Amino acid sequence: MRNDKENIIVNKTFDFALNIIEFSEKLYKVNKFPLANQIFKSGTSIGANVREAQNAESRADFIHKVKIAAKEADETEYWLSLCLQSEYLCSPDEKLFKDLREIILILSKIISTSKFK
Repeated sequence: MRNDKENIIVNKTFDFALNIIEFSEKLYKVNKFPLANQIFKSGTSIGANVREAQNAESRADFIHKVKIAAKEADETEYWLSLCLQSEYLCSPDEKLFKDLREIILILSKIISTSKFK
């Protein structure tokens, strides 16, 4: 099921993962290791699951993998929101939230479109 043409969600989630790595490093530098690990894992997992979905064995498998990516995106949004609201943590910049919201919308659209094909 793999298609090697330009893929917006694959590219966006890869770029987002790079930005998450950068933000996680900021948290590591201020000794917020557990939170940095959580954000790193969930934020990079979005793209990994989207990439894995590109090799899905069936439509159901594809939808399942994209749903996992969407769950990871929701989890990442939670951790980033904690950072934003806590006075003890580094605040992520607005671009990280904007990119994540865009990814969540695209993933939701992919799921709904794929279900009804």
